[in-house]
Amino acid sequence: MIIAFANDHRATAMRREILDHLKKTTHNILDLGTDSTESVDYPEMAKKAAHAVQSKQADVAILICGTGIGMCIAANKFRGIRCALCTDEYGARMARSHNDANVLALRGRRMDVEQNLSIIETFLNGKYEGGRHQRRLDMIARSEKEPDDAQP
Repeated sequence: MIIAFANDHRATAMRREILDHLKKTTHNILDLGTDSTESVDYPEMAKKAAHAVQSKQADVAILICGTGIGMCIAANKFRGIRCALCTDEYGARMARSHNDANVLALRGRRMDVEQNLSIIETFLNGKYEGGRHQRRLDMIARSEKEPDDAQP
């Protein structure tokens, strides 16, 4: 599996530990983040990773910023991206199995690296169930094609 990985300056310390872990696996890493603590704009980092998934350069992406919220919001602006902010393994499992999430957002602050690694492994090992869930994903895909001024 090819994983696009991006982070902002708030997640630099956690980035190193997560990348070290991922490099020991069979996954290939497309590193799009920063290794500096100098301020960068999380929307640009999320955009790089979203484009990697959209263009099939990567199978999935992992995004980390201070809260994970900004990265998640930014990534979900791109067609075909289903980014889930997960703070536990249950959320990661459900994001994959029910929502076919292709991007994982994580908190870089107030989150233990071991917990984030467990969430990552759960996410990467998860499988989409399809079935009744596909109808909802189809609804989301249709809404991505509607004009911004479309009425419900």
